[in-house]
Amino acid sequence: MFGQTLAGNTVFNGAHPEEVSGFVNDHIGHHRLELKGQSTAAASLSFREFAGFGLSRISYGNQVRVKSPELDSIYHFQIVTRGECVWHQSGERLRLRTGEAMMVNPYEKIDLEYSADCEKLIIKVPEPVLESARSARPVRHGEEKVRFERTPVDLKLCPTLANILSAVFCELEEGGDEEVGLVSLPYREIILKKLLKVFPSNCASDDGQPAFSPAVCRMVRYIDQNLKRNIDVEELSAISNMSVRSIYNAFSKGFATTPKYYVKQRKLQQLREDLLAGQCRNVTEVALDYGFSHLGRFSSDYRKMFGELPSETLRMAG
Repeated sequence: MFGQTLAGNTVFNGAHPEEVSGFVNDHIGHHRLELKGQSTAAASLSFREFAGFGLSRISYGNQVRVKSPELDSIYHFQIVTRGECVWHQSGERLRLRTGEAMMVNPYEKIDLEYSADCEKLIIKVPEPVLESARSARPVRHGEEKVRFERTPVDLKLCPTLANILSAVFCELEEGGDEEVGLVSLPYREIILKKLLKVFPSNCASDDGQPAFSPAVCRMVRYIDQNLKRNIDVEELSAISNMSVRSIYNAFSKGFATTPKYYVKQRKLQQLREDLLAGQCRNVTEVALDYGFSHLGRFSSDYRKMFGELPSETLRMAG
């Protein structure tokens, strides 16, 4: 997810975890790092500021535990892009896997454990910045500040937010400082409004729409677990116990697309991740692997979605 995000803003690569931890303390959030077992110099960190946000991509390259008494007056939007992260709270364990995200509140105690292969995107949002975006959304009676629930959200269920973030990271990689400055504030407002809408909190929703139903979540999980197969709507009907018509309505309402096109989007997104991870010998092989037998049409669809040919992605992965 999000490919080589912030690759052009690398601060550390192949560093000791304590070096990355020191930078995090200075620029992202105060914490204490505990190494679990023998350490290796495999940590990496990229960092960039954007429209009042702090954008970072972090991997400690080791199994570590991170503890913090509080985050001062900032929110953290954290996305697990690889591996997994376990949150410890009041004797309970909350596991975040690849593609899942969570909002962390200001002044909230943090105790989490990274797997050795865990990588995260962390967007630091100052409290006044988020408060400015929720003026039209009243909080619950007796509460003054926005407080998000400690509930993971699967970003595959929120493609609009994921696409907006991808667009921001593309702007940072491709545009100069002047070009980025022109689009930074509009992007910021959209991201803030999406965070308030997507993540459960004490902030009232504008539209009152319910979260995705368990049946839709089952279909999304099933699609992700079977991306290299041909999946049709009748199959989704069988695993969700929904009628074909209800499935079309659910995908139209939730993802603004059809089930067939959603499956194709997810295939292309995962295929791109495979290319960027260097897991493919050539484009033809991976295209056929995901069921794209018409290679010309596949290349055209890929370019429309990502703005480049799959062969260009493969070369970029090196």
